Amino acid sequence: MSLFPFAEYWWFYLAFTGFVLLMLALDLGVFHRKEHEVSFKEASIWSVVWVSLALFFNFLLYRYTLWKFPQDERLMSIPGFVPDVAAWTVSLEFLTGYIVEKSLSVDNIFVFVVVFAYFAIPAKYQHRVLFYGIIGALIFRAIFIGMGSWLMQFHWVIYLFGGFLILTGLKMMFGPEKEIEPQKNPVIRLFTRFMPVTKQLHGKNFFVRENGRWAATPLFIALLFLEMTDVIFAVDSVPAIFAITAEPMIVFTSNIFAILGLRSMYFMLAGAVSKFYLLKYGLSVVLIFVGLKMVWLNDLFGGKFPVTWSLAFILTTIAISVVASLVVPRKEAAMAAGDAVPD
Repeated sequence: MSLFPFAEYWWFYLAFTGFVLLMLALDLGVFHRKEHEVSFKEASIWSVVWVSLALFFNFLLYRYTLWKFPQDERLMSIPGFVPDVAAWTVSLEFLTGYIVEKSLSVDNIFVFVVVFAYFAIPAKYQHRVLFYGIIGALIFRAIFIGMGSWLMQFHWVIYLFGGFLILTGLKMMFGPEKEIEPQKNPVIRLFTRFMPVTKQLHGKNFFVRENGRWAATPLFIALLFLEMTDVIFAVDSVPAIFAITAEPMIVFTSNIFAILGLRSMYFMLAGAVSKFYLLKYGLSVVLIFVGLKMVWLNDLFGGKFPVTWSLAFILTTIAISVVASLVVPRKEAAMAAGDAVPD
């Protein structure tokens, strides 16, 4: 039984969406009304703001769960249901889902760096591209989460999602890194068949009128490619959070809060993201773990693997991969691997 069924909490989804739109309007219309290069200091401040908002929301969610459900006779009739334990579990599930999505978002940052370099997007326009990219990501994530919550009604889907996550993790761990080639993307190729694209940027404009007809600028092509890339990432991240919790509201809010902080995290880490070269192995282990959680560990622990153990494992895995990347620089690791190969 869901603690937050959509039929009863539709008003929350509307209010939360309104809050997100308000924050985005303030972001673009007030704080970034004038195009400028986002500094490390500014990005750090915004990162703290988004993380603080997510943690504050989690606190409110805990207090609301603690207050609401002792009065709900339907839930009190469930064997083993304890209000304060339920509130603590909800809070930990939100935090775990948020951390998983934040960690997986680092892959997005790698793509941002490559795409902006490929299309030669000036730093002062990158925030504009990411802003509209985030809006598109929010829409696609909402659609995927809605589809996922419906599919999760069928028990066999749990094993499908779990198996997919395990395969994705193994592919990330052992598969070769694919080069990002926007010009070969099928969506980009289809779009350029029907819409001409200018060779030069035209300031902050996504479209301009040339020779009596509209044409897209490289700024829009970069945005379109980022949107398509996020759809691919969503296929991994949404099932991963459903492995943590079956509550669609927690999946939705933790996912959205993580995406809202993605832009500031990019501007803060873009210059150093290449140093975390071992992070992909940590993320692959996390994906394999949450996949195993869906197909095996939950059943092994009577239907619910302890969320505290999940949170501890995920945090430890990510921390080890980050620290190892910093302690053993990429060149030294490559040289050690080369020395280990026999002549």
